[in-house]
Amino acid sequence: MDYNVKLEMFEGPLDLLIHLIHKNEVDIFDIPISTITEQYLAYLELMKSLEMSIAGDFLVMASTLIHIKSRMLLPSRHEEDEEEDPRLEIARPLLEYMQLKEMAKELSEREILGRDVFKRSDTTSFDEYPDMVPKPDVTLFQLMDAFRRVLALGESNGNIMVSMEKWSVKDKVESIMVLLREKTDIFFEEIFMKNQDLSEWVVTFLALLELVHMGWVRVFQPSQQSRIQLSACFDESNPSVYGEKDGKTT
Repeated sequence: MDYNVKLEMFEGPLDLLIHLIHKNEVDIFDIPISTITEQYLAYLELMKSLEMSIAGDFLVMASTLIHIKSRMLLPSRHEEDEEEDPRLEIARPLLEYMQLKEMAKELSEREILGRDVFKRSDTTSFDEYPDMVPKPDVTLFQLMDAFRRVLALGESNGNIMVSMEKWSVKDKVESIMVLLREKTDIFFEEIFMKNQDLSEWVVTFLALLELVHMGWVRVFQPSQQSRIQLSACFDESNPSVYGEKDGKTT
């Protein structure tokens, strides 16, 4: 396969670390470095198997984690000396990055009059209009977790085969859009329901990433415990939905 999805379009290495910290429910200043390193490397292997183009920053972070892990395993030369915790090498930039992301989120949620946001009436209430309640978007790494669960379920049920047949990302993009034309929202698992070949599952996942990157599909999770859902952001009258942009066929 030659799909070469660029990972840097979506998330960076610090985002992956934050995802792992939240997933393992650990303190940023007390990171189980061995566990996090193992899981981080597992994600890189999954990215490689999906033929995603991994930015150099991800590999640098992998080297940093391995280096910190090796330092943690070394015995202290002088017990009386208070050496700095090696994990601070990643904890500090992580904390700073998380603070910057939170600030960016707050700024993006503010009303910017005169640009692309209309002023909302002070009387508008989300309680009055529940459909207007913002739904939190899902990160790339949450999507990868969901995809691994889908694959694991398919393997356990004997639904995954391996064949020489080749699948097109373009065709799978259209298949996903067909589903979204039929229903406003669909569950993440639904885009894989007709898949039987391992490469078809992979191409379908890559097609979803392409749609998310182009802004034609939004992926969200109504609550932390609920299933991931997809909603259409494309307009049927927009020719770019059908592979054309600015009058040219892509």
